Amino acid sequence: MQNNKYASVFRKFDAVEPEQTISSKVKEILKQSFEKNFTAEVMASVYGCIDLTTLNTTDTNETVWQMVEKVNQSEGTLNLPNVAAICVYPVFIETVKQALLAKEVKVASVAAGFPSSQTFAEIKIAETAMAVMAGADEIDIVLNLSYFLGGAYEELADEIAEIKDSCRGATLKVILETGALVEADQIRRATIMAMYAGADFVKTSTGKGYPGASPEAFYTICQTIRQYHRLTGNKVGVKVSGGIRTAEEAIIYYTITENILGKEWLHKDFFRIGASSLAADIERRANASAP
Repeated sequence: MQNNKYASVFRKFDAVEPEQTISSKVKEILKQSFEKNFTAEVMASVYGCIDLTTLNTTDTNETVWQMVEKVNQSEGTLNLPNVAAICVYPVFIETVKQALLAKEVKVASVAAGFPSSQTFAEIKIAETAMAVMAGADEIDIVLNLSYFLGGAYEELADEIAEIKDSCRGATLKVILETGALVEADQIRRATIMAMYAGADFVKTSTGKGYPGASPEAFYTICQTIRQYHRLTGNKVGVKVSGGIRTAEEAIIYYTITENILGKEWLHKDFFRIGASSLAADIERRANASAP
């Protein structure tokens, strides 16, 4: 019964294009617009959409503090805005809150059994609530692929909705782990499930254990977000992560977003890039071009 219910939801959206067509369209978008977008102005815009991230087993209060201090020190330099957020494990939220002096930078935390999402729903909900209570403005979780791949859509939607409730106003980003989804239609359906269950952002990847973002997967997510906006009037943000290290790579995703969702999405409220080394690459380029 539940599969019939969600099948009717899926049918409201266009079927995905063949993978070869997706690949060709991505290449055409980049051929037409990438060079136009490869400018200092766009790089600065991208910089302001970065979720500066450290999610290492070896993270310590000291290393997290040092990362935040770099954000503080770079504020107002090189004609670059501040990054959008700093993303850490829940145990380092307090460290970020104490160290952060730069203005308008959000505190983000992974939660809910990141990166596998393979734990009890009660623990996911509690961890999310605790992260928000500790001071997280934004929460990144992984969509429960066990439910999704098993067709347990009702359970999947309920779990995301309960986690969303525990966010108590914090922004919720739902990670699809696109590298584990071998078909474009799986990415389309996972995006639909995340949005209907309450995601504020749909995110590509964790960068842990599976291939990271790809332009083709990102294209499918953006197309699905666009259709959802047309159907409901609701705008959902998009976040790319997993292997975005250079300005060239970042501008690929900026360009796809611009082409499919439009310039109104090209703001930190609706477009993010999760990265650890991208900020340094853009800073280096800005420094090199400074008078």
